[in-house]
Amino acid sequence: MRLLLAAAVVLPLLGAGAALLPAPPGLRGRSPEQAVLRHGVTVTGAVLAVTLVLTAGFDHDQPAAVQAETDLSWIPALGVRLHLGVDGISLPLLVLTALLTFLCAVYSYFRMPAGPSPTGFVALLLVLEAGTLATFAVLDLVLFFLAFEMVLIPMYFLINRWGGDGRGPAAWKFILYTLLGSVVMLLGLLLVGIQGGTFDMLALATDNGSELSRATQITAVLAIGVGLAVKTPMWPLHTWLPDAHTAAPTVGSVLLAGVLLKMGTYGFVRIVLPVAPDGFRTFAPYLAAFAAAGIVYGSLACLALARRGAGGDLKRLIAYSSVGHMGFVLLGIATMTPTGVNGALFANVAHGLITGLLFFLVGALKDRTGTTDLDALAGRSGAALYGRMPRFGGLLAFGAVASLGLPGLAGFWGEMLALLGAFDPAPGLDRAGFLVCMAVGAFGTLLTAAYLLIVVRRVCMGDPAERRAPTPAAEPTPAAEPTPGAVPTSGAEPVPDDRTGTGTAGGTTTLPATREAAAPLPDVHGHEYAAWAPLVALTVLAGLWPALLLGLTDPAVQNLLPGATP
Repeated sequence: MRLLLAAAVVLPLLGAGAALLPAPPGLRGRSPEQAVLRHGVTVTGAVLAVTLVLTAGFDHDQPAAVQAETDLSWIPALGVRLHLGVDGISLPLLVLTALLTFLCAVYSYFRMPAGPSPTGFVALLLVLEAGTLATFAVLDLVLFFLAFEMVLIPMYFLINRWGGDGRGPAAWKFILYTLLGSVVMLLGLLLVGIQGGTFDMLALATDNGSELSRATQITAVLAIGVGLAVKTPMWPLHTWLPDAHTAAPTVGSVLLAGVLLKMGTYGFVRIVLPVAPDGFRTFAPYLAAFAAAGIVYGSLACLALARRGAGGDLKRLIAYSSVGHMGFVLLGIATMTPTGVNGALFANVAHGLITGLLFFLVGALKDRTGTTDLDALAGRSGAALYGRMPRFGGLLAFGAVASLGLPGLAGFWGEMLALLGAFDPAPGLDRAGFLVCMAVGAFGTLLTAAYLLIVVRRVCMGDPAERRAPTPAAEPTPAAEPTPGAVPTSGAEPVPDDRTGTGTAGGTTTLPATREAAAPLPDVHGHEYAAWAPLVALTVLAGLWPALLLGLTDPAVQNLLPGATP
């Protein structure tokens, strides 16, 4: 078991190194580019298989116990150890990371984003996977920080070299915000390790910070919390997220929303809550207030983008929706109750599945229509998806209703449990204040339903008020099934030209206002089914059988929270 966990972390690194080497003659296929893309699928598939075997061998009767543990001395002078392990909290995130990375590799094999050579793309994707898996697997504060930082550089280059319009400023904003937060977080981690006498998370969590004074805990929580809040992202430290998502390639957005945002909330649950509970209790009401404000702010921003004539970008809208959804995660954590924290962990996984699916769909929609502008999609190129791409439109509607928290789908349980935790927070917390946050969060669910239903109506059903009289103007040429391993050579994703229907290397374009798009567009391709079907199936499974996930997280949460009782 312990070899499996170590292999899951090390395999992507070895695969990244191998991706930079020339492909053996017998494995090149039609081109070296095709070979390296196939290599990415193979390595990420092997990592997913390892995590699934690890899950099968996990003792589900004792999910609170750390399993597959490796504990080796690394830097004896500082007391830093190579300590890996997995429990019911980290196991779902490991599987989610491996799954999303594999699906991104499969999608990229058929729809490689335009940019430099695929060699660098695949290598960066694998390094990103290794850093994320290590973040969820390590049990040493120094290793956690190193893994936490390891993902920043690959994501920066994925945005800056393979992104769309505005990728340069967006990538810089991403790296500067997260690095600044990480510097402050490092100071807090060092303070905890030095004052606690160890950097081992298990040892620190066992005594719940009894070796740390109240002042030390408050200082550490403030420093660590800022770094984690930037990565989450918590309002008002979220401003890097919409730009990064809008500029990132499709797979970059999927991994950023589905995996990287979870690292911040995981740090709150794994480190801050059990190691410095007294300090966290001091800031919990403020965290709840920021979370509730983020829920409403994200929803209002989405409503502003969704309204007619606003020129809103669908990809940017989904990015702002993440601010609201992660607000529910932070609200659940702030309650310091098993109910709220379990809801936060459930919402983490649900958000990864649902928002990952939505970003896949929006990327594919841009490939077909050349735009993610909501007015263009609703008025001219939509006309509507149910009529032009019925399966695609159905998947987009499914992702929207799952995201708004429809009962029976994964998005419902996390938000419901987070609100329920706020109804009865941990002893010592101001219940009246949390009730206000619960009411604000509940109002946010209504706003979420409003903007997502507006998007479905406009894009999937069409908006008669936005249509124009049909003219003889030509339609964009529908995209054919992509060739496996085909690599665009331009610096941006190809989009249809407004006049000729041929691909150009531009960013988001708006189709002519005088054109009524009635011709069908290519519906869901085979490789898209392969990449999206697992996310749809798991969204339904988690919604209908929440005990599958809660059975893993609840015993671990009960063991982690100070004074928690089942």
